[in-house]
Amino acid sequence: MTRFLREHGQLTDDWVPAFEAAPRAAFLPELIWAHDMRTSTNQAVDRRTDPADWERVAHANVPVTTQWDDGAHEGPDPGRAPTSSASMPSVVTRMLAALEVFPGARVLEIGTGTGWNAGLLAARLGDERVVTVEIDEAVATRARPALQGAGLHPEVICCDGRDGWPKGAPYDRIIATAGVREVPVAWLEQTRPGGLIVGPWGTHFGHEDALVRLTVAEDGGASGPFLDWVEFMKLRAQRLDWDLFEHHVQEYPGDADVSTTSLTSAELGAANRYDGTTFILGLLVPDCTHLVNERDGVTTVWFFDRTAGSRAWASVVFRPEGERATVYQSGARRLWEEVVRALEWWRAVGSPPLTSFGLTVTADGAQRPWLGGPAHPVPAVTLRE
Repeated sequence: MTRFLREHGQLTDDWVPAFEAAPRAAFLPELIWAHDMRTSTNQAVDRRTDPADWERVAHANVPVTTQWDDGAHEGPDPGRAPTSSASMPSVVTRMLAALEVFPGARVLEIGTGTGWNAGLLAARLGDERVVTVEIDEAVATRARPALQGAGLHPEVICCDGRDGWPKGAPYDRIIATAGVREVPVAWLEQTRPGGLIVGPWGTHFGHEDALVRLTVAEDGGASGPFLDWVEFMKLRAQRLDWDLFEHHVQEYPGDADVSTTSLTSAELGAANRYDGTTFILGLLVPDCTHLVNERDGVTTVWFFDRTAGSRAWASVVFRPEGERATVYQSGARRLWEEVVRALEWWRAVGSPPLTSFGLTVTADGAQRPWLGGPAHPVPAVTLRE
């Protein structure tokens, strides 16, 4: 794996000794699930029954699930939702590069997982310079002996990562290996001015994340650019509660307003969630969640208002025959019109890529996406009847 990452320019020389001292295979359990990025499927691989295939997956540049359903799942078949993993090695190297550690740096990691990332940091900086926190006691319990087996002894704490670990503060760097929808104020407070916070950030509009690197300022806020697309399991305290939408649609389409649109599902990002469209829409359309259903060649894109007390929703039905898609919209908030306006704004400014955007987090926790720089916040589109 180290050779592959170096040959493809994804691992710099300063990190090579750490990757050799803490190989990913040393941190994986006997039963793992290899994730296929093309098909979004997961294949169980058991070291006890197929050691050769297990070794191949352990050393491959693929993400590996190590826990399903917060530990409630048993057996070799994939569970409902992956809840702990070992990240794709090339993603790990990108995040570590963005962290810009230096000799003597003190680092807090949010999300211990298998312990591999904490092991890499400890191998690079020294055990006493690294604290890693994990909310799941069973996951933390597995990570500790894996680290010790590699001769590494960073401090492993079982606690809620959104609270950080104030006893070890201040930190020069914080790295999150769980996706967040709001950067917690505690992380800002525990990072020294000039320090960096690196992690996956996104909105509840979709599951996509972008790697963000924030520099903490003297006023307690932080700001920085989005660097790359990633997708991580979400911080447990910030997972989306889908039960919020169980009463939005009583009858479908019921008395919803009906119209048509010439927009295609591809223009909404339904065909490729990594083309940036859905992430950008999430920056512009606040308090909205969307999902895509595909059945018998028909693609339906749903939008739900997350505002407290609201039951506003919209859906767009795309059929394979190529005619204009049908739009249904219900509630005081005009979600579909907001999405259209957001797309129009993005195109009007030249459809800038992810790396043109960034995020500012104020000392009181407000999350403010921007385009081109902190002085240029993106507009929030909200329309009501």
